[in-house]
Amino acid sequence: MANLEESFPRGGTRKIHKPEKAFQQSVEQDNLFDISTEEGSTKRKKNQKGPAKTKKLKIEKRESSKSAREKFEILSVESLCEGMRILGCVKEVNELELVISLPNGLQGFVQVTEICDAYTKKLNEQVTQEQPLKDLLHLPELFSPGMLVRCVVSSLGITDRGKKSVKLSLNPKNVNRVLSAEALKPGMLLTGTISSLEDHGYLVDIGVDGTRAFLPLLKAQEYIRQKNKGAKLKVGQYLNCIVEKVKGNGGVVSLSIGHSEVSTAIATEEQSWNLNNLLPGLVVKAQVQKVTPFGLTLNFLTFFTGVVDFMHLDPKKAGTYFSNQAVRACILCVHPRTRVVRLSLRPIFLQPGRPLTRLSCQKLGAVLDDIPVQGFFKKAGATFRLKDGVLAYARLSHLSDSKNVFNPEAFKPGNTHKCRIIDYSQMDELALLSLRTSIIEAQYLRYHDIEPGAVVKGTVLTIKSYGMLVKVGEQMRGLVPPMHLADILIKNPEKKYHIGDEVKCRVLLCDPEAKKLMMTLKKTLIESKLPVITCYADAKPGLQIHGFIIRVKDYGCIVKFYNNVQGLVPKHELSTEYIPDPERVFYTGQVVKVVVLNCEPSKERMLLSFKLSSDPEPKKEPAGHSQKKGKAINVGQLVDVKVLEKTKDGLEVAVLPHNIRAFLPTSHLSDHVANGPLLHHWLQAGDILHRVLCLSQSEGHVLLCRKPALVSTVEGGQDPKNFSEIHPGMLLTGFVKSIKDYGVFIQFPSGLSGLAPKAIMSDKFVTSTSDHFVEGQTVVAKVTNVDEEKQRMLLSLRLSDCGLGDLATTSLLLLSQCLEELQGVRSLMSNRDSVLIQTLAEMTPGMFLDLVVQEVLEDGSVVFSGGPVPDLVLRASRYHRAGQEVESGQKKKVVILNVDLLKLEVHVSLHQDLVNRKAKKLRKGSEHQAIVQHLEKSFAIASLVETGHLAAFSLTSHLNDTFRFDSEKLQVGQGVSLTLKTTEPGVTGLLLAVEGPAAKRTMRPTRKDSETVDEDEEVDPALTVGTIKKHTLSIGDMVTGTVKSIKPTHVVVTLEDGIIGCIHASHILDDVPEGTSPTTKLKVGKMVTARVIGGRDMKTFKYLPISHPRFVRTIPELSVRPSELEDGHTALNTHSVSPVEKIKQYQAGQTVTCFLKKYNVVKKWLEVEIAPDIRGRIPLLLTSLSFKVLKHPDKKFRVGQALRATVVGPDSSKAFLCLSLIGPHKLEEGEVAMGRVVKVTPNEGLTVSFPFGKIGTVSIFHMSDSYSEMPLEDFVPQKVVRCYILSTADNVLTLSLRSSRTNPETKSKVEDPEINSIQDIKEGQLLRGYIGSIQPHGVFFRLNHQKNLVELSFLPGDTGKPDVLSASLEGPLPKQEERKTEAGERDQKAEKKNQKRNEKKNQKGQEEVDLPSKEKQQPQKPQAQKRGGRERRESGSEQERVSKKPKKAGLSEEDDSLVDVYYREGKEEAEETNVLPKEKQTKPAEAPRLQLSSGFAWNARLDSLTPALPPLAESSDSEEDEKPHQATQKKKSKKERELEKQKAEKELSRIEEALMDPGRQPESADDFDRLVLSSPNSSILWLQYMAFHLQAMEIEKARAVAERALKTISFREEQEKLNVWVALLNLENMYGSQESLTKVFERAVQYNEPLKVFLHLADIYAKSEKFQEAGELYNRMLKRFRQEKAVWIKYGAFLLRRSQAAASHRVLQRALECLPSKEHVDVIAKFAQLEFQLGDAERAKAIFENTLSTYPKRTDVWSVYIDMTIKHGSQKDVRDIFERVIHLSLAPKRMKFFFKRYLDYEKQHGTEKDVQAVKAKALEYVEAKSSVLED
Repeated sequence: MANLEESFPRGGTRKIHKPEKAFQQSVEQDNLFDISTEEGSTKRKKNQKGPAKTKKLKIEKRESSKSAREKFEILSVESLCEGMRILGCVKEVNELELVISLPNGLQGFVQVTEICDAYTKKLNEQVTQEQPLKDLLHLPELFSPGMLVRCVVSSLGITDRGKKSVKLSLNPKNVNRVLSAEALKPGMLLTGTISSLEDHGYLVDIGVDGTRAFLPLLKAQEYIRQKNKGAKLKVGQYLNCIVEKVKGNGGVVSLSIGHSEVSTAIATEEQSWNLNNLLPGLVVKAQVQKVTPFGLTLNFLTFFTGVVDFMHLDPKKAGTYFSNQAVRACILCVHPRTRVVRLSLRPIFLQPGRPLTRLSCQKLGAVLDDIPVQGFFKKAGATFRLKDGVLAYARLSHLSDSKNVFNPEAFKPGNTHKCRIIDYSQMDELALLSLRTSIIEAQYLRYHDIEPGAVVKGTVLTIKSYGMLVKVGEQMRGLVPPMHLADILIKNPEKKYHIGDEVKCRVLLCDPEAKKLMMTLKKTLIESKLPVITCYADAKPGLQIHGFIIRVKDYGCIVKFYNNVQGLVPKHELSTEYIPDPERVFYTGQVVKVVVLNCEPSKERMLLSFKLSSDPEPKKEPAGHSQKKGKAINVGQLVDVKVLEKTKDGLEVAVLPHNIRAFLPTSHLSDHVANGPLLHHWLQAGDILHRVLCLSQSEGHVLLCRKPALVSTVEGGQDPKNFSEIHPGMLLTGFVKSIKDYGVFIQFPSGLSGLAPKAIMSDKFVTSTSDHFVEGQTVVAKVTNVDEEKQRMLLSLRLSDCGLGDLATTSLLLLSQCLEELQGVRSLMSNRDSVLIQTLAEMTPGMFLDLVVQEVLEDGSVVFSGGPVPDLVLRASRYHRAGQEVESGQKKKVVILNVDLLKLEVHVSLHQDLVNRKAKKLRKGSEHQAIVQHLEKSFAIASLVETGHLAAFSLTSHLNDTFRFDSEKLQVGQGVSLTLKTTEPGVTGLLLAVEGPAAKRTMRPTRKDSETVDEDEEVDPALTVGTIKKHTLSIGDMVTGTVKSIKPTHVVVTLEDGIIGCIHASHILDDVPEGTSPTTKLKVGKMVTARVIGGRDMKTFKYLPISHPRFVRTIPELSVRPSELEDGHTALNTHSVSPVEKIKQYQAGQTVTCFLKKYNVVKKWLEVEIAPDIRGRIPLLLTSLSFKVLKHPDKKFRVGQALRATVVGPDSSKAFLCLSLIGPHKLEEGEVAMGRVVKVTPNEGLTVSFPFGKIGTVSIFHMSDSYSEMPLEDFVPQKVVRCYILSTADNVLTLSLRSSRTNPETKSKVEDPEINSIQDIKEGQLLRGYIGSIQPHGVFFRLNHQKNLVELSFLPGDTGKPDVLSASLEGPLPKQEERKTEAGERDQKAEKKNQKRNEKKNQKGQEEVDLPSKEKQQPQKPQAQKRGGRERRESGSEQERVSKKPKKAGLSEEDDSLVDVYYREGKEEAEETNVLPKEKQTKPAEAPRLQLSSGFAWNARLDSLTPALPPLAESSDSEEDEKPHQATQKKKSKKERELEKQKAEKELSRIEEALMDPGRQPESADDFDRLVLSSPNSSILWLQYMAFHLQAMEIEKARAVAERALKTISFREEQEKLNVWVALLNLENMYGSQESLTKVFERAVQYNEPLKVFLHLADIYAKSEKFQEAGELYNRMLKRFRQEKAVWIKYGAFLLRRSQAAASHRVLQRALECLPSKEHVDVIAKFAQLEFQLGDAERAKAIFENTLSTYPKRTDVWSVYIDMTIKHGSQKDVRDIFERVIHLSLAPKRMKFFFKRYLDYEKQHGTEKDVQAVKAKALEYVEAKSSVLED
């Protein structure tokens, strides 16, 4: 290289006038520079300013021409760098990117998100709203080719094809980042984009931090008129602007975009530009410093030098430049590191704002011979001189076919080459050339050059499922769809075609804009000599052409040609012979020769025929007849009709061509009952229907039918015209005319009809004929009997009689027909204007969507949003939710099952096996197990179990097969056996299948058990890349690689040759500290050395032995453990393929280190990995003994974390190890374990489950150390509980939840000790228990879960507690005894239950039950004899029975009543049983005596209960001895009883009168109940009822009343309900806990307007002086309701009341930042008012004054100011304000208002003189106003 440099000739500088020649001489050798040298020299040069320059110039003279050459080296991609600012020109504008032409033939791309921040924000809004924004312009509207733009290189990358790509940004934030606010000066020329439209102009984003740039409307008018066609500027519009004014040290800048100012803008020294902030596109005055053959160096802005390469000299002045010449230049780019400035002298760049005019080259694509080289640039390319003297340029990569054959010697100046013009560089006005042979010889250069029908050559690139990609030319590729790979369909194209093969294709379609090219490889089409038609106008009748069939229908074939031209071959034109079933004769993709019969280019319709001989058509006779008869239509004739209008029952149509009116009923639109209404819904007036059958014609009324089955019958001539042609045994196709109880009438196309009697209507038993058929339904009938005389026939519709051959074939035919009709409906929908409907038409089953959960409905189904268009209803049923826990806002991937085209709903599924469909080759005719996923009327959609593909199968196998018993009906989720009839989904998105025998159906879904090994095996996408690459690694090899990505449990590494390897977390460190994540030790990009320890097959995820043939295609499993790298390495045990054997090596109790993969929320276990091939699970209950951890396991355990776990044993599924984090899991006596409640049994206790299916029970006596009334209240299924195992006898786990057992170390107080046997009870001991049952002779209590009996006492003398019976009970209760009601036994129990529950809480502090007993009056000492004790107890049993009778039935959970009892040991069981019968014999009559009326309630105050009957027993003060009550009853005479009866009557009438008194105040709960029954929606009554309870401190009852009110008040009465909620909040605030208050609050927020509830609670807190809670609540509100001014004002008032003025001022500032500007004045005024009332009046005045100075015409603010001043200020202040107001220039109406107020004020506070003064001023105002009007 050195000697080359020496021999390089110097000189050439003196021949300035001919730079080109000098240039040619000097470019003989390619001694080109290194960038580093250039960087160094220029850096030095730029940094020295002023006088140092002259020294530099002297040195430069001594430099070799090499460095001069280097300096002018033109730009290449390599010389660009990130952050470089460069001028570009818009070359192409696409929807999502701009292509930018850069200097020196370079090119870059700007993505749509790199225009500006405001535009990107709008785009995001559009995406979230899913509909186009009106004011958002697309890129083609914002940019036009030729526009000059300033760009920044944002990144340099390499595309998939290995090409280098330059990404640019236009965002002003990036381009003008080098400017600061202080650096902005008037006159600067900047670029910016519109960021928003304001009232008086536009805000422009110029990307300078801390600067707001404003473009006034006036300054933009000229530009809008001239350049923008009068339209307003829109967000994102790109502008060249001049800085007009700079205010506030650059804080605010005013701009102008006037054409004259922009185009003459020059950067001057006053604008203090420097090398750091110089921007491309600036025009500067410069001086030529030095002239060289390669370009010029210029001196500009006094201190700076820059270079101009030869491409950017002014072509007209080239060769005439001299030193010190003054020129104007435009800055092209500035290198951020080397500070090299490149400039251009081309005139087009010297007028900023002007677009480039010349955008392309006429000779694009031309091949040129013998073009001489002009100059060669080692790092960039070469220039050539074209024949017309114009310069052209070829980039380095285009100078040769490859780098290996490139010879720089060939490009000495003067050498000639053959080349082709491939592009045009607008920035350099140069043609771009290529010398590559492939490009020169290429048939086509651009998509624009290719015409449909042309034969092209290409190279096979790849073969995919969707077709074969063929490379055509350098930059173009085309697709050959599978159908076009050969004349016939081929199953394995890869056997015929190989990558790299050269193929000859014919172009079917070319769309240059979309860069879309479709081709065919069908030999017949390629070699066809017949004409090619590419538009409908080419198709002349009689023309013979080749085409290919794209669809075969029962009405004919659709044939397609080139450029999407297609036509129809009707059924009668398919052949000279009749073809009943075209689908059997023709196939899709078949190449056919057709003749054009007729073509209508305007409608794009064409009729074709396969009959190539031009013989006359016999079938056209009927048409001839109809012409003769005038305009009549014959029955049985096929016609085309046009829809005129829709009616309820069908379509009014006009028969073409004579527009005869006819009617087509809905039921006759299709053979499928469900499709009729669908077609009716989507057909519109103006639509044309072909091949419609005339059924009947009477008195001008024509009835039509479009049922394909009837049409083909008539066409095939299988339709008898009269009775004589009909014989028994014939099968005829017709439709149901009418349905009677005795049978159905069937009509045939010719008008004949017959009866199918009920007996032979179906093979199944017919209960009701209408269950089996519907009117208009298509049926096949067998004639059983014909009576020609009476013109009657009997028909059978039984399937056994009317079989149409193979059921599977019929079933498939019905299915394809039904789906085809649905496809027809979709095409009708796609013609509608609505985007929603068009989108629905495009959606097919099997498509995947990414959606957002909108809400989960009560029935468990999920509604989604976030579809392709807004308002689209997408829902997944509960079954299709697949048991996933979803919440609104969550993103989910779903698969479409079906689109309801009538309701416009999309049914989707979240089932994983559908969403993660497997790509598996399916065989036609193969049998598969499938699961029914969706049911329609005539078909079902099922998913194949193996692959997840969706297949459709017909639910019927015959037209008559319509009735199913319930047991025969399919259900979603049921398993079926299907035989596939197609293997590709086709347009419908579904495979077609036929269901196997019903015996193969399975009731439960055949889904693979979720326990299997490969359940939800998520494959890291990083691993699937590059898996195709083979490798030659073997186990034990040492490899090096770079960390590509880090996942929680593994690290992906890229090895040499792009092979991807994987390091498991267990193979990173030798000993892993618990809780750490080993994968975090490695960093992305880090080099690692590892050892290969195995290889995993991507298909099966198994680790293969090295001997396995597929080992070379595995992902190498690596280890970086220091111990394994050193010497001995372990290989993964690959030979035992089954995971079971691998797991057997672990014993229960062994400790292992595992790595958390994920927490499975549904199954509630942690999934962990012990080694790459060994996985485990830790059930949630075995992760911790702490409730906190179990509640939020995700907080305790991080994914990837190392855990030390104990092996419990292999899992049931055998493929997983089951582990525990809390030691060995032993359920033995004395152990503590975590369990989950599975069942709550009222009065008994809980059933608790443990991992591995163990179950235990907890009795109510072991719930807690202190009994409560409702021991089971807090337990619900799935609740986690900590249990102590009491015993494991008889394989039954008996458990305890007492904390004295589960947490013995806490030593908590045991209120109610455990009673396990009679020995635990001492006489005289005070204990509590639960009521077991109430018998006539007493009350039974349970003390533990066993059944032993114990004598108890409730006497206050024994228990030392107040009596369990309150005094007030004695009077009323016995009197109730005779009261009878009609209410049934069950009602009483229910009533009793509630009363009982409410009454439980009456005692002060003690939770005891009032048990009626008279013992309080007669306290006796306990008797010594046991018998005596028993008798004494009986004396009270009368009342006990009275109050407790209905509770004999087993108590429910709520009735568990808790009682303090006093135990006496004594009575054995035998004695107890002796007593029972005696008691029963003595009082047989009394047992069912007490019946409760519905008015009676335990929760009323007992003294207020008014007796309905007089007492049967003595009054409460009677001192009678203990006698049984029967005795007293027997003694009463008849007379006494009569008297009592009269007394009772009087009492009753008195009560009734009292109740009828309207002024009576409610005094009892009964009264309130009556009132709320009469006015259930009155919140006032309910609140009084609550207050009534609160006065008696009955908090629980008050709560119950509130809950009742909320249930009772109608949902429409929102305010009434809110009042109750507020009362309930008040109650909880005063009497409840913080927790209960929070619960009520959360519910209230759910059921009411949240803001109202928040505000009410804040008021409640403030009133009860809970200021801290109030403050916290306000802060919550400010986050949630920041747009509500009421919240800010309330908070401000709250702070002022607390004398926190400073905080209140801050709140005002925050409010103004958050609220929209229109609210500001109101908020400020409100805060000022608050200041007046609660704060500093002076500050309030200041706020008002400030506001009114800005908004002087806000009369509402003036009015408030006046009010406040009157209240809080002096008279002088008030008068001052009035004086100011009446001198404002407001509307007369408003002025009148203020004068009136002034007058009222003076009348009230002033003297007569003051009043007169105001009147005088008013008069003066009126006169002044009227004089103005006169003028």
